[in-house]
Amino acid sequence: MDYITTSPEETEALGAALGRIIPAGTVLAYRGDLGAGKTAFTRGLARGLGCGETVTSPTYTIVNEYLGGRLPLFHFDMYRLSSADDLFDIGWEDYLDRGGVCAVEWSENIAEAMAGAVTVAIEKLGENTRRITIEGGNFGADLSL
Repeated sequence: MDYITTSPEETEALGAALGRIIPAGTVLAYRGDLGAGKTAFTRGLARGLGCGETVTSPTYTIVNEYLGGRLPLFHFDMYRLSSADDLFDIGWEDYLDRGGVCAVEWSENIAEAMAGAVTVAIEKLGENTRRITIEGGNFGADLSL
């Protein structure tokens, strides 16, 4: 499903809509250039899950955990990883077993570990305009902003 957003707030709102309905155990494989809006989408996702914590990019920590919502949210940044082997070294399987939602930025760096993931591709169309394509998953009806 394709969505067009015209501001960071709309990108967050789409993430929040997904967060309200996303089931436990879902892995989101993000694709998009630097500055595309992956972290903004994740801020909304966390809000939709009921998490009130401040969401930041996990660039230097590799993973940020947000545990205050209806499901735990694990926000990964795989930019500095070179293979799925690196991912398993940081305990990927343990995160999968915790029954939360895993949101994975730079998922293409560990593509072999993303089998079965829901893909969230964010494309910059203009300064604030984004095309967000969500593929996979069984979320039912169209997400409304």
